[in-house]
Amino acid sequence: MQDLIPTIKRIKLDEGMPSLVGNTPLLPLVTLSDRHKTNLQVFAKAEWFNPSGSVKDRPAWGIIQSALHQGKILPGMHLLDSTSGNMGIAYATFGSALGIPITLALPSNASPERIKILEALGAELVLTDPLEGSDGALRVAQQMAEEYPEKYYYANQYDNPANWQAHYRTTGPEIMEQTDGQVTHIVLGMGTTGTLTGVSRYFYEHKPEVEVIGIQPDSPFNGLEGLKHLPTAIPPAIYDPSLPDRIIEINTEEAYDMVRCLAREEGYFIGISSGAAAVAARYVAQELEEGVVVTLFPDAGFKYLSDKELWKGS
Repeated sequence: MQDLIPTIKRIKLDEGMPSLVGNTPLLPLVTLSDRHKTNLQVFAKAEWFNPSGSVKDRPAWGIIQSALHQGKILPGMHLLDSTSGNMGIAYATFGSALGIPITLALPSNASPERIKILEALGAELVLTDPLEGSDGALRVAQQMAEEYPEKYYYANQYDNPANWQAHYRTTGPEIMEQTDGQVTHIVLGMGTTGTLTGVSRYFYEHKPEVEVIGIQPDSPFNGLEGLKHLPTAIPPAIYDPSLPDRIIEINTEEAYDMVRCLAREEGYFIGISSGAAAVAARYVAQELEEGVVVTLFPDAGFKYLSDKELWKGS
């Protein structure tokens, strides 16, 4: 029988680089913790420790692994998806290792660093209208998949259960273990909503008293790459609005301020959506007298060095 997984030319599915996905460290956020509240702690999972440098390694590997096991990626087919950058980099990293061609629809205003990384990894890029954002890239990818079904396996991270299942299997259990089950509040950004969906479902089953809080931009026009203003965006099919206990809206300026603050005061060089996560975690911590608050930093700051607005105060 012909092997329909032409990808095992360099690594096996459960060995090599994929084995390094997850188990990211939990960092204490001293700046966000009130020293007078001795029973309150704030932490963040540092997702830049994943192989391609972001939280998106978890769903990207989950989606690829699922597609290969189901025989959906046939010899010569490209994996196609839309991305704001990090998911594409994760796809391209694993695609390069496995020998799977990657085609990505990406807004043309994505940071130059992200575009250069994707090009270096050999991904084929289709740049889309920046004014339409990630929704515009999604529409372009959908059209390409409909026009050339024999060429593309359309991963569609917004409508692929393997996205949230990766976080149910890994991110949720890691938070539980790393806090010795003491976590009381979890604060998570919402883009595809895969992280929030998977982690929420895990804790609803294993510790339902934990409050799960979503983060979104306060406006459809914002500088928070990777996050969606869900009331005005194409809603991800995997999103269940009943899952977050509440949602905190963050503006771009306060996220930028937090990126600079954590770099200068704690030595954490984080990305923009990580800054938004830290701001939201601070809001939650300010409401509490005791508890363990955990947020997640999707990536580090290296992909945003060209953003003059972000670093203008540096």
